[in-house]
Amino acid sequence: MEKTIEIEGINPVELYGINNIYLNQIKSYFPKLKIIARGNKLSLIGDSEVMELFEKKFQLILNYFHKFNQLTENAIEQIIFGDHDENDQQKKDGSETIVHGNGGLKVKAKTLNQRKLVQAVNKNAMVFAVGPAGTGKTYTAVALAVRALKEKEVKRIILTRPAVEAGENLGFLPGDMKEKLDPYMMPLYDALRDMIPPEKLKEMLEYGIIEIAPLAFMRGRTLDKAFVILDEAQNATVMQMKMFLTRMGQTAKFVITGDMSQVDLPYKQKSGLSYATRILEGVEGIEIINLNQSDVVRHPLVKRIIDAFDKAEAEDKKTENGGMTHYKETISTTRKSNK
Repeated sequence: MEKTIEIEGINPVELYGINNIYLNQIKSYFPKLKIIARGNKLSLIGDSEVMELFEKKFQLILNYFHKFNQLTENAIEQIIFGDHDENDQQKKDGSETIVHGNGGLKVKAKTLNQRKLVQAVNKNAMVFAVGPAGTGKTYTAVALAVRALKEKEVKRIILTRPAVEAGENLGFLPGDMKEKLDPYMMPLYDALRDMIPPEKLKEMLEYGIIEIAPLAFMRGRTLDKAFVILDEAQNATVMQMKMFLTRMGQTAKFVITGDMSQVDLPYKQKSGLSYATRILEGVEGIEIINLNQSDVVRHPLVKRIIDAFDKAEAEDKKTENGGMTHYKETISTTRKSNK
């Protein structure tokens, strides 16, 4: 019998290994089967039963590579000779591993509230993750989205955020629409680059399997069979937040992340994130996870910086309130004197 297997979504060079080390190892386990590799196609010639066994084992190898973004000689041997179970492999690598990124990177929930976030997303259709900078809100959400896509729970990932400047007026930005918006979307690109091989990520973006777009582009759409993340949601207005939340399709998963201490909206403009978390608390199917300084996973200085700012802001509020109280008392005294 002759048969051709086409390899999709994987760089054959990475799959076959340097100097075809992995491919040659696989061939050595099937001496009665002639295996010829030409780019992303494998031609098989041999007995039907051996070919059937090869296809079954080779599919497990492809599944392993899709999940872990790498192969090892030990993994191939376990798949060929053992009853390989991807769930067992997940347990071996740690129950908190969300997804395996590039170069064997294990993306895990590192703190208590990050684990709560993972559990909340597993149980609910919509989750709000609110907390200060560096608490892994966006990174964890992107990892969960990539996992859902790899496990075929969704057909696409949609990442969006309001295109609001962080206290600066950048003026005119050159280029086409994508080039103008990319600077605002950079944190999302950074997370994706950690978790998906460059060539595969480029292909997914090109074919719309992963879509990164500003919040304004969500109007009028129904987002279904997708894992949707609204990042920097504190910069969405109340009307934008309502518009976004009502885009949810029957089988979509929504995660909304934001930091209420970094609102860049114009003065007196109400944040949609603050409003939504207040009115939606307790609604069935929605969970709100609050992260704090103990969840900061950046440089240790970040936690101290957040503490310092929080203390200063609390002092400023006391001063403002004290000044207002003194002002009111002065006005009251003046009025009594005039009488």
